[in-house]
Amino acid sequence: MPTVGHLSHVRLVNAVVAAAYVAVAVPVGAFIGTRRLWALREWLISERPATEEEQRAVLHAPLRLSLMQLAWWSVAAVLFGVINGVYSGRLGLRVAITVAITGMVTAALAYFLSERIMRPAAARALDTGIPKRLIAPGVTSRAILAWAIGTGLPVLGVVAVGILVLAGDPTPREQLGISMVVLGGVGIVVGLLAVTLAARATAAPVESVRRSLERVQRGNFDVHSPVYDGTQIGQLQLGFNQMVEGLAERERLRETFGAYVDPDVAQRILEEGTSLEGEEVEVTIMFVDVRDFTSFAERTPAPEVVAAINRLFECIVPIIHEHGGRVDKFVGDGLLAVFGAPRRLEDHADQALAAALEIERKVRAGDAGELEIGIGLNSGPVVAGNVGGSGRLEFSVIGDPVNVAARVEAATRQTGDTVLIAERTKELLKDTDARLVEREGAELKGKTEPVRLYAPE
Repeated sequence: MPTVGHLSHVRLVNAVVAAAYVAVAVPVGAFIGTRRLWALREWLISERPATEEEQRAVLHAPLRLSLMQLAWWSVAAVLFGVINGVYSGRLGLRVAITVAITGMVTAALAYFLSERIMRPAAARALDTGIPKRLIAPGVTSRAILAWAIGTGLPVLGVVAVGILVLAGDPTPREQLGISMVVLGGVGIVVGLLAVTLAARATAAPVESVRRSLERVQRGNFDVHSPVYDGTQIGQLQLGFNQMVEGLAERERLRETFGAYVDPDVAQRILEEGTSLEGEEVEVTIMFVDVRDFTSFAERTPAPEVVAAINRLFECIVPIIHEHGGRVDKFVGDGLLAVFGAPRRLEDHADQALAAALEIERKVRAGDAGELEIGIGLNSGPVVAGNVGGSGRLEFSVIGDPVNVAARVEAATRQTGDTVLIAERTKELLKDTDARLVEREGAELKGKTEPVRLYAPE
């Protein structure tokens, strides 16, 4: 039987066996490890979403490759332990322990590296969602794995050396000291690398979500955080994407409401719902109507009529909004605006009069086209709330002051004024430079009691 004293013979045998083992293990391991990944070629080439089985194949790939490497290293530990045990039982045990620890470290590092390499494929596989059950080692498992590589295995090697010493191993102290120093150095270097890879595996997706969150906070809802993690972190990424999609949908809904519904009303509906309960509040009503519209529509092609009306409203509506009012509804060639609901205005009468005077100036200057208008203002208590039924609702104001405002506007045809205001509106004015002149003799159609009217000079 050969002895350990024949070091050159021992080394030669180990080198030959190692070369032969690598020549067999590498190609066989590569074939076995990538066999399932080759089955994903059709999915990778196509543009279709991944099935749950394909998701599992992608997310399991790093762990499967790591376990396969661990298996090959375990076989190598047994093989070289037996070969060297022929020379010495203690030598065989030491070689087996060394190969086993090296294999564990290599397999663990391979898991972290292959997981990082597989991120693009994982992101595509998880683009439509994550399976309900976690199908990859979680954050806790990664932390334990990093501890095992950086602390557990080196300490295990030191313990093994200590056991050999206690068992009477004749190895010189210098060699034992070198072994312990090497184990400590490997633990420091490999441990740092393992902890860094594990930390990045967790920090990278969290950082991606944080950057996307900053963009959302700046008002950019066209954000998508790639989901490439099959653990709790991936669920966080997916949840963030779903949240952003909900915010984007809410913003689109708000913009759509803004095109058809006053922004203040849209905001109230989104925040408070569509309750039919109304509330009584004092407001100022503005009624605007086009004069001689019937004859204008009769002699003008319909497309030009619509264009003229839209040009007029494009001039009027921004002015109303600038003064805190809102357009309640468009009524053919006119509109009804409210100052003081749903957004409260302490000076709603002043704002309504200021808006009316600015509209008059714009129309007289020709900024709104060739159409002439009349404006009537009236103030009083109304009920503001949702009106409708069978799923069709409209936020509006109801009350006699609304009817009076329409009648005040109609009276402009009698007085020849562009703007007329009712007495109640005049009483509520707090801060205005406009001089108001009473128009006597003007009657409001349908009103049994007289209403005093005033026109700004």
